Amino acid sequence: MSNVFFDITIDGAEAGRITFKLYDDVTPKTARNFRELCTGQNGYGYKGSGFHRVIPQFMLQGGDFTNHNGTGGKSIYGEKFAGSPLDGHAGKNTNGSQFFITTVITDWLDGKHVVFGRAPSKKITISNSGTV
Repeated sequence: MSNVFFDITIDGAEAGRITFKLYDDVTPKTARNFRELCTGQNGYGYKGSGFHRVIPQFMLQGGDFTNHNGTGGKSIYGEKFAGSPLDGHAGKNTNGSQFFITTVITDWLDGKHVVFGRAPSKKITISNSGTV
């Protein structure tokens, strides 16, 4: 498993780091795509992009670094690629750069989307609070 990360900001303020463990052995092509888009080693990638869809108690969706609205993105292999027998949510051979991070167990998605990594669970602590 390889590890990659996102440093997150909210309105310019640092909000923390999300670290992902990628399933290189199970989904090598998809994991490589995500890893290289995290590093930007091909001249493009996730840095500076946002989450274009957030659904509380379900998921965050991001990865559209071309149009920034959920309609774009591209993979390291070209615009779209075939990554696994499950392929992307938009149909067969439609993997690109978009991804989502689920925040709850989503059994109804089993067999419909490629799971290529995980964000390890960690204890979350409020380090400071107050009024502004």
